[in-house]
Amino acid sequence: MRNKITVLLFIFVSAFLSSCSKSSSTKTIHLAHALNTKHPVHLGITRMAELVEENSEGRLTIKVYPNQQLGTEREALELLQIGSIGMTKVSAAAIENFVPELRVYSLPYLFRDDAHIQSVLNGEIGKELLLAGEEYWLRGLTYYDAGKRSFYTKDQPILTPDDLQGLKIRVMESQMSMSMVRSLNGSPTPISFGELYTALQQGVVDGAENNPPSYFSSRHYEVAKYYSLDEHLMIPDLLIISTLVWNNLTIQEQEWIQAAADSSSSYQFQVWAESEKEALAEVEVSGVEIFYPDKEPFMEMTSSVYEQFKEADPEFYQLIQRIRGAGQ
Repeated sequence: MRNKITVLLFIFVSAFLSSCSKSSSTKTIHLAHALNTKHPVHLGITRMAELVEENSEGRLTIKVYPNQQLGTEREALELLQIGSIGMTKVSAAAIENFVPELRVYSLPYLFRDDAHIQSVLNGEIGKELLLAGEEYWLRGLTYYDAGKRSFYTKDQPILTPDDLQGLKIRVMESQMSMSMVRSLNGSPTPISFGELYTALQQGVVDGAENNPPSYFSSRHYEVAKYYSLDEHLMIPDLLIISTLVWNNLTIQEQEWIQAAADSSSSYQFQVWAESEKEALAEVEVSGVEIFYPDKEPFMEMTSSVYEQFKEADPEFYQLIQRIRGAGQ
């Protein structure tokens, strides 16, 4: 925690000195995220930063702090809301507690396939949801592919929903994710991603759920060697900028950032597809057993997550129906 405070103080002092220097011709935006530097989403972020510097000819730069240097995803969002940092990358599941509309992305089996999610993210609905957080000082710039999330466990594979009975499964700080695990009779346990390796190792949780690149790059396969590709979630990542920062940029600076974000998204989707194949091959070589369970029983048991909104929140349920009908 002391290191995080030190870095934040450095950022505050640097920002103050920069704003006081009339001779300074470079503006710097600080971007924090929780992933390691080998992760395909980090590669997308660094591509975006490179493009901003290139397009602006060095007049605007993005300084990236990976590996939870400035805190968890939730902490990064809170820092954005007060303008302490300028940008972050978060899972849609992490931001749903700030922007309620975005919880829709955390619904199990919402998307039929890759083509379906692409049609939503790149279409009218996706653009609407990127801007849904502006009233909370959080503006979405683009989406990054975060693949398909599946269960991995320490002691037994998940082949049917019954296998989750009573298991403590790490989930993100997301009400939707917790509801999904409960619907499968598991015990959802929110834990920071940075603390998960130790939690698995010490038996605090019996398993977790994530996409192949994250499962591999985090080295969770070392302590949880059963990976069941039920692919229950396709939650995108969002690149977010604080509106306190965005509204103080010139129109030209905004255009540089938006163009770089859009280009980096296309690049990152390509990198993701390659990294997913590589990750599965690597963990299998390392002794992980990979299973392909029938998805139908999982889809049936999680359908109750949808029904709760039919009468309780008709507007949100209408959004669900719009997404489900997209691309058909």
